[in-house]
Amino acid sequence: MKSEFLDPAVARYIVDHSSHPDPLLEQLIAETLAATGDSAGMQITADQGVFLTMITQLTAPEVAVEVGTFTGYSSLSIARGLSGGKLHCFDVSDEWTSIARRYWEKAGVADRITLTLGPALETLAAFQQPIDLAFLDADKGNYPAYYELLIDRLRPGGLLMVDNTLWSGRVADPAASDPGTVGMREFNDLVREDPRVTVVILPIADGLTLIRRN
Repeated sequence: MKSEFLDPAVARYIVDHSSHPDPLLEQLIAETLAATGDSAGMQITADQGVFLTMITQLTAPEVAVEVGTFTGYSSLSIARGLSGGKLHCFDVSDEWTSIARRYWEKAGVADRITLTLGPALETLAAFQQPIDLAFLDADKGNYPAYYELLIDRLRPGGLLMVDNTLWSGRVADPAASDPGTVGMREFNDLVREDPRVTVVILPIADGLTLIRRN
């Protein structure tokens, strides 16, 4: 688990009592580590993958969106939960998403996913379909801008999930004043004060915020 704010024993217990990734996902985890090195930490955790699949199954979206695909663990998790809908992925890296595309094919979900490469602030701005479900896990400095684009397109009752919002627990540390921590605090405050939404932060991995459009 990525969580640095849970007691390690509690974190291990959560992992032990949650559904584990299947061999294909285990293979993707291993290949991501080998191919991206230290950047592998950008991959979501196994418990988050189970959560994304479950939420997708529960909400049954027709149009799902992911901003920040990396090597495909989160998109594969969402796509596996679809029951007829489509997932639209936005990312800037052809190198890393080439791994994702191979695993979408292996999992038999490639026909459920459309990948758009380019700066997401531009490509997402051009995306005009109403969104039922969205997952945001991209460059943190642009979270406020991504948030506005996604909320504007999110249908009433739609759900936006945002990753890394507890920022290793530093958002709650008064002594932490680095730019990343300050930026995440400002984003969390922005969401909390938005009258268009209902919000809850879950202590999953590095913090996962659920935002429902009212």
